[in-house]
Amino acid sequence: MTEANTIFDTASVTPEALANLGGGHIAYVKEIKSEDVPGLFPQAPNLAPGMKLYALHAADGTPIMLTDSREAAIANAWSNELQAVSVH
Repeated sequence: MTEANTIFDTASVTPEALANLGGGHIAYVKEIKSEDVPGLFPQAPNLAPGMKLYALHAADGTPIMLTDSREAAIANAWSNELQAVSVH
């Protein structure tokens, strides 16, 4: 069996196409800093600067949840029947 490699031109991928990626069952985990939280999760409490956190996003970029551990973000994805992938 061979592995297929696909390269995407991110400028040509629409939010709608991302939302449909994986049939709506893919989410991604991204490491963020506490300074980025207010823009992604306006309802979150104020956090000390410099904290390393993990955000779970829908394939189209919609923030789903915020946590202090990558494992918790992945567990939340699984509990919502989403396949979690990591981005850097």
